[in-house]
Amino acid sequence: MLHDVGKIGVSDNILNKPGKLTNEEFDKIKEHPEIGYNILKEVKNLQYVGPVVKHHHERYDGKGYPEGKKEEEIGLDTYIVQLADAVDAMETDRPYRKGLSKEEVISELENNSGTQFHPEVAEVYLNILRSRA
Repeated sequence: MLHDVGKIGVSDNILNKPGKLTNEEFDKIKEHPEIGYNILKEVKNLQYVGPVVKHHHERYDGKGYPEGKKEEEIGLDTYIVQLADAVDAMETDRPYRKGLSKEEVISELENNSGTQFHPEVAEVYLNILRSRA
């Protein structure tokens, strides 16, 4: 997906680091949405994707990045990408931890609906997950 295209501007040493990131490294990671936005705004016929890319790390409660936008300041399309990105991160094995099980992902989504995740988007996805139990 295009949402992480900005990672091209982040060092592979940071992206592939097997352990916990330092504050400075995390600050570099947090630049990737803006980098991606700047790349896509120059690509004919993809400019409309830019805001989704720029804001896919925002949170429903406004505690995300890069701009701390919240609730209705962000489009539903962005919240869908944000949730998909978060679920992918939860389920994916990392060098420093095993990916979460389906039950653990469900618990994370339930616990963070209305704070990290748009409550309606989370509920729709939770219904899909539960129906496939």
